[in-house]
Amino acid sequence: MTSGENREIAASKAGMDAKTARKYRRLGKMPSELSLAVRGRTRPDPFVDVWDEVQELFRANPGLEAKTVFEYLQRQYPGRFQDGQLRTLQRRVKGWRATDGPAREVFFVQQHPPGRLGASDFTHMEELGVTIAGQSYPHLIYHFVLTYSNWEAGTVCYSESFESLSEGLQNALWKLGRVPQRHRTDRLSTAVNNTSNPAEFTDRYTGLMRYYGLESEKTQAGHGNENGDVEQRHHRFKRAVAQELMLRGSLDFRSVDEYRGFLDAMFERLNAGRRQRLAEEMAVMRELPERRMESAKRERVKVDSGSLIYADRNVYSVPSRLIGEQVEVRLHMDHVEVWYGQKKVEQMPRLRGRRKHRVDYRHIIDWLVRKPGAFEHYRYRDELFPTSRFRMAFDLLQEQLGRSHGSKEYLRILELAAKDGEVRVDAALRAMLETGDAQISAKGIEAMLETEHSTVVRDVQVAAVDLRLFDQLFGAREVLQ
Repeated sequence: MTSGENREIAASKAGMDAKTARKYRRLGKMPSELSLAVRGRTRPDPFVDVWDEVQELFRANPGLEAKTVFEYLQRQYPGRFQDGQLRTLQRRVKGWRATDGPAREVFFVQQHPPGRLGASDFTHMEELGVTIAGQSYPHLIYHFVLTYSNWEAGTVCYSESFESLSEGLQNALWKLGRVPQRHRTDRLSTAVNNTSNPAEFTDRYTGLMRYYGLESEKTQAGHGNENGDVEQRHHRFKRAVAQELMLRGSLDFRSVDEYRGFLDAMFERLNAGRRQRLAEEMAVMRELPERRMESAKRERVKVDSGSLIYADRNVYSVPSRLIGEQVEVRLHMDHVEVWYGQKKVEQMPRLRGRRKHRVDYRHIIDWLVRKPGAFEHYRYRDELFPTSRFRMAFDLLQEQLGRSHGSKEYLRILELAAKDGEVRVDAALRAMLETGDAQISAKGIEAMLETEHSTVVRDVQVAAVDLRLFDQLFGAREVLQ
């Protein structure tokens, strides 16, 4: 046969691949006349005697890897299989799975009509190594993506809580300016576990969806691929951030606000090429409601005799004047507000996790000075050392004055910090510790603060302006005209 088409037909009738047929035609010999080396195998198959056993292992456990089975064979048949034969087994297993192995899961490509679906999920950012003012900054990003245009937005948060989800979703919707038809998330198991009452989480999430008119979708447990659009955007977004950090030349930011601005600029650049498809989505999406829905969780609690409140399984101190009163605690994504009589009386950062505590010495120092004996065994005593220098001063006072008198003197210093400013007292302690002052005391620090106060220039003398200068200026202007 001379034509390529006829050779293809002949190879097909012989049950042979056309490429193989061309090889034999080029050699001018039949397959039976060729050596094993030419026909493709250079040595006998070392797994031929155990192949039935290997197949049974894979049929019983489809998730097994060829390397695991190879190590099993080495244990079962000591000395028979060498490490260099692993690749041979991997090739055989790969071919068997493609021809005789169990069927694999099929993933069906989905159509995404414009304006129909927004997907969201949390992603951890620790792997990027971002720091704030030199300190590690563990955080997450709540990531929202429109599946048609890939328009995306993100919010920095610190836990997978309802407050983080609500704040992040609303930030995305209000930045977008419209509302899609549906919202898809994973099972939100971590966020539910972070809530004391799972039914409460479900009610709040349902209320959020209803407020914005969103139909809710959830992926099946263990099927993260069903939320693949946002999962893929996680990967690409973090890769883009990593690249931008390299160009920036530093992983450190002066403040959280600066870092948030950096991320906002990243999202703006990523979304710049999606305007045309986004316009198609904007044309069919619904309008936003008149105002945002409050994300905070509200709890009514009583301030106990220790000037403490217990909110969301964590402990916070409040001003001692509130002892015995009922207050309203509003738990936001990243901070906690304490309200009494429709007035906000305190705000502090929200604790991450459970069974944590945040005790501010300013709330209780007046009574600690009156009851210094309570300081030694106070459950939250470690919270009463604002900086490492306060702790160093306390240890030094204990050595110099003894346990009881040292504690009393330290509490007086802490009282100065509450009244005159922690930063100023900390600076005074630093000066004393650096100069090796033989005796640190509240009076000595107070004297330093008064000296500092007296050296501050308070009156600024401004010389009187001679108004005749203006007359001269106007006269010069008339001459020029």
